[in-house]
Amino acid sequence: MDTSFQRARRPEQKNQRREAILAIAAELAHDSGVAQVSLGDIAAKVGLAKSNILRYFGTREEIYLQLTMREGTDWAAAAGSALDKASGHLAVAAALTDAYVDRPLYCDLTTHAETMLEHNVSVAALKVYKLWAIDTYFTVGRKITLACPQLTDTDGASLVMAASAFVAKLFPITRPPEALQQLYDREPEIARVFPPFRPTLQRMISATAAGLLAAH
Repeated sequence: MDTSFQRARRPEQKNQRREAILAIAAELAHDSGVAQVSLGDIAAKVGLAKSNILRYFGTREEIYLQLTMREGTDWAAAAGSALDKASGHLAVAAALTDAYVDRPLYCDLTTHAETMLEHNVSVAALKVYKLWAIDTYFTVGRKITLACPQLTDTDGASLVMAASAFVAKLFPITRPPEALQQLYDREPEIARVFPPFRPTLQRMISATAAGLLAAH
């Protein structure tokens, strides 16, 4: 991608610059975690002033909401493909879990969506994001109902929403800060209380799906 031009004037140059900003934001988040990346970090890595970054995205949070939608669309495609071959709630839980575990950046973005990324963002940007989220819940949810015909489309969407809530709680446990990791290393009995990500996420999704089935 050629972003050597000093100022993006043509539409294709503006699109290239937006893509470059998103790519750098994703790279920094992958290395340091979403919460640790500032607008200044992104600007410095891209080679632009912060004011120039804001020509393309209203805020740092808007950058990461855009990435959430992009990564989430990829997650939904992978989950949907796996659900096409799934039968029963155990297979559904495995399909959703595998799609999350294979996408740590999306897990991190999911962790911060409601608590951070939906703040300091315009109403217009939030509308785009929320409509995307609703569509994603129901698109994947309909795939779930094909694997578990007793469930309704609303049940399927609710299971996707529940899965994202489980990810938001469980994923940070896999990335403890330095001092907490030192504590875990010194006190393994404390570390054992906090469950591993993949099997715990899969069990919680499976249990929720079983509960929805039992309700019918």
